[in-house]
Amino acid sequence: MTDLTLPNQAIAGKTAPPGEARALRLPTQWLGVTPFFLFALMFLILPTLYLMLGAFQNDAGEFTLENIFSLFQANILAAYWISIRVSLASSLIGAFAGLAIAIAIVRGGLPNWIRSATLTFSGVASNFAGVPLAFAFIATLGRLGLVTVLLNTLVGLNIYAHGFNLLSFWGLTITYVYFQIPLMVVIIVPAIDGLKKEWGEAAATLGATQAQYWRMVVIPVLWPSFLGTVILLFANAFGAIATAYALTGSSLNIVPILLYAQIRGDVLHNAHLGYAIAFGMIFITGLANIFYIWFRTRSERWLK
Repeated sequence: MTDLTLPNQAIAGKTAPPGEARALRLPTQWLGVTPFFLFALMFLILPTLYLMLGAFQNDAGEFTLENIFSLFQANILAAYWISIRVSLASSLIGAFAGLAIAIAIVRGGLPNWIRSATLTFSGVASNFAGVPLAFAFIATLGRLGLVTVLLNTLVGLNIYAHGFNLLSFWGLTITYVYFQIPLMVVIIVPAIDGLKKEWGEAAATLGATQAQYWRMVVIPVLWPSFLGTVILLFANAFGAIATAYALTGSSLNIVPILLYAQIRGDVLHNAHLGYAIAFGMIFITGLANIFYIWFRTRSERWLK
């Protein structure tokens, strides 16, 4: 009679069922995103929580609402209002200019190399900010900047004599537009790419004109993406501090500069009030990002 029993070594060497093997396997699929989560935890989540806690504390570490109530002082409200105006103006100008560029390179019949070059430049320029950008605009549109001198020499136009000032509301707005336009191009191009060719053919078959096609099809489809990107550009400008501080110093009363003065200044030093100002910025930018995500979700239903 044949002995069908297996030796103990063979039994011990049997592999576990697939279900047990999966249970014992380490979640290696999460290793790739671990650096991102660590970075977000260390430089976004924990600092945000620290600021939020500090906004509701006094110098003794006790709970207080005094810092929040102090946000309604006239100078702080004025700083928020100027920041909102600068952010809104730069986001609208950047959005419309970027949309025009994106439509031109995607549906304007231009050579492919122009699209590639524009997107490459936009990806770089959208991150060009801070001290280098401020210096570039001072060297270009300052009182002795290249463009200022050329306009005065060639056509006799002194832009500063006509009221322009780089260290003002419109000067800061123009500076912000430099990185707002490329950011708009980078974000809105995929949405324009999502416009299906069949939609235009169907509209033409039904007798629609080009203007009707854009008014009844293209604009309703792109509107959520456009509006969401405008909100994102607003948040992007509202939180910019390095460019504003390097360009205007303390000559323009905007929230990032006021925040810097409260935390690092020698005269207005009040760290916990600075935390409250930062909390207000986080609230506004967070609300803007929530609306951006909502509009983007709506647009993705049509562009899939």
